[in-house]
Amino acid sequence: MHFDATFYAFVGLILFLALIAYLKVPGMMAKGLDARAEKIQNELAEAKRLREEAQHLLAEYQRKRKDAEAEAASIVASAEREASALTAEAKQKTEEYVARRTALSEQKIKQAEADAINAVRAAAVDLAVAAAEKVIASKADAATGKALFDNAISEVKARLN
Repeated sequence: MHFDATFYAFVGLILFLALIAYLKVPGMMAKGLDARAEKIQNELAEAKRLREEAQHLLAEYQRKRKDAEAEAASIVASAEREASALTAEAKQKTEEYVARRTALSEQKIKQAEADAINAVRAAAVDLAVAAAEKVIASKADAATGKALFDNAISEVKARLN
């Protein structure tokens, strides 16, 4: 029996496979692959956890942003209401001040008119008295003066009693 090169290659292959089986290379390869698969699975789980945490943080920050926007809107609305109230109050106070000043001015004008009328009346009375004095002085003699004086005294007594 003559063995050729094919036979020796076959025997070499059988020995190589037996050596691999004896050294438990398929188990080590499976163990290495299992360890790598477990590592990849852990990394995927960590990535999923981080993604969920990021989504949670994103949702929380969006909620906070919406709350802040709502608060800002309420602050702006409150400021607008306060500004309009202050404007209305200032307008009302200004109108009241103008009304008071107008009434005071009208009162002063009426007082000035009354004072002017009284001054004119007093001047007219003084003028009439002066004119009457001149007329009476030119026409009156001592007897008429005594009669007028007695008449004026009796009239003053009647008014005082």
